Amino acid sequence: MPLSSTKRALIAIALLVCALAAGAALLFYRMHRPLAGSSAGASPDLVTELPANAPAIAYIDVAALRKLQNSPLAAMMGLATPGPQADRDYENFVHATGFDYSRDLDRAAIAFWPASLTPTSGAPNGGNQSVAVADGRFDQAKIDAYALRTGKIVRSGSQSLYDVPGDPPIAFEFLSPTRIAIASGKDAAQLLDTSSTAAPDAAMQARIRRVAGAPIFAVARTDNLPPSFYDGLRSAPQFAALARNVHGLTLAGQPEGDLIHMTLDAECDSMTNAVELSTVIDGLRMLGSMALADPKTRGQMSKEQFVFVNALLTQAKVTHQDKWVRLQLDITPAMLGAGSSGNADPR
Repeated sequence: MPLSSTKRALIAIALLVCALAAGAALLFYRMHRPLAGSSAGASPDLVTELPANAPAIAYIDVAALRKLQNSPLAAMMGLATPGPQADRDYENFVHATGFDYSRDLDRAAIAFWPASLTPTSGAPNGGNQSVAVADGRFDQAKIDAYALRTGKIVRSGSQSLYDVPGDPPIAFEFLSPTRIAIASGKDAAQLLDTSSTAAPDAAMQARIRRVAGAPIFAVARTDNLPPSFYDGLRSAPQFAALARNVHGLTLAGQPEGDLIHMTLDAECDSMTNAVELSTVIDGLRMLGSMALADPKTRGQMSKEQFVFVNALLTQAKVTHQDKWVRLQLDITPAMLGAGSSGNADPR
């Protein structure tokens, strides 16, 4: 028996409702699933050598950058040419130790504790402190002799620990013929000699995996920063309030040709704050563009600063998903001061 027009209408309405429900479910899923890591990968073994309780870590694969002939970052670091234009002190250091970072450093990872973090937050005592682990080619005998000019051995054995005074003081030890660990800051030797007993922070490990496939990355937890850290945002109270709701940051850099694709992810405490943060960032970009149009503002900036800020305001892409806000920007040679001197000033 043929369907009546009323029944056909009801069936059409039911199908439409189902389609809308399916679309809403798909949208809800996409909005609430975690934002994919920009350069996901396994954590480099150098990073696993760092103290587990560090609030901020960074990593750079110098050997990979050295192979990129057109990379502006490699050129800026003196990796694409036969060494940087060094000052006399650095030349003396290279002569005495046989180590030139542009030639001999392959990879490095660093853990950092800002001075503003208190010991109760998990940071070591003292001001700015750091622990770095590096792979490369080292002349251990020359480096040891250089350290003993002003420093001393505080622990001897298969892995001697050296303490060298200075501003800041440093301590170092060779973990192998091709790997060295260096601590900097107050009580550097104690910091390096005391292995961390803290269990790895699961949230930090997850953030590291999001970017560990990049040759340049940095990760920081920001949920325990002191109130003074946000003093510079007093003129933008709404942005300051949202910044306090950011629990972590991840930064990844992927060189490609003469560009560096930079991705910065902010992990908020809720999707609502992530949406609001991305909206506020877009608003600040509009205000920044208006300020940059003022000749007085442009006159206070170098050419490279103007190029970078202008690109950040006009070309950076801001997106959000679930609790994450992502900012993407391609860094050009001009932003790094590597452009041709014959180019016209964009201001």
